[in-house]
Amino acid sequence: MTDTPYVLRADDDGVTTLTLNRPQARNALSQGMLEALRAAVADIAADASVQVLIVAGSGPAFCAGHDLKELRAGNYDPGYVDSLFAACAEVMQTIVHLPKPVIARVHGVATAAGAQLVASADLAFAADDARFATPGVNIGLFCSTPMVALSRNLTRKHAMQMLLSGDLIDAETAFRFGLINEVVPAAELEQRTLAFARQIASKSPLTLAIGKEAFYRQAELSLADAYTYTSQVMAKNLQAEDAKEGIDAFLSKRPPVWCGR
Repeated sequence: MTDTPYVLRADDDGVTTLTLNRPQARNALSQGMLEALRAAVADIAADASVQVLIVAGSGPAFCAGHDLKELRAGNYDPGYVDSLFAACAEVMQTIVHLPKPVIARVHGVATAAGAQLVASADLAFAADDARFATPGVNIGLFCSTPMVALSRNLTRKHAMQMLLSGDLIDAETAFRFGLINEVVPAAELEQRTLAFARQIASKSPLTLAIGKEAFYRQAELSLADAYTYTSQVMAKNLQAEDAKEGIDAFLSKRPPVWCGR
């Protein structure tokens, strides 16, 4: 595996797909995988040609969480374990802070940190045979870091149901819990995800970046502070060339031409 990239990148007219590429390990998040994913997302953040990111998995699964074999081989060394979980937390926050929408394209299973990755994405589309779980409780290791992303996307009781039971849930249940946006026939998953990504990519990249940042920031504020903050964001957004172009295009009944400023 030393010559095989952990993450594959494919670019398609403003939409980039990063594919986790350890199929024999169910795309487990080893140290190497986490570093490759972090570097790939950082490259995308600096790439003006990319407007939407899709995260997918190769082989039979989306992502089976942390690499338990690697953890055991490292003899659970505290320094190594600390660095591993810090790296995972950094990757999840990098995805949230990326100034471009991120869509998880889920097939097979997404468990533990794999479910965390799904929850950390802005949107998630799943095959109708996909399954999700935070099964750490079953092996004596509570899914505490996945809990951060789950508790910010699911209702508290649904998040606790997953965390306390460790049970696999199907795609329809994941949709009902709020973990994913759509359940798609497996054969149509790639096409549907790409179509939605292209729809988003047709918007002003500046507006998308402003909106994504504001969405996550206001969610952590009190109601009054959230309105104060978002009012300031809208006032500043209105001064952007893309906002003025968008309003002119709407009033003139023509398609807008974005400049990203």
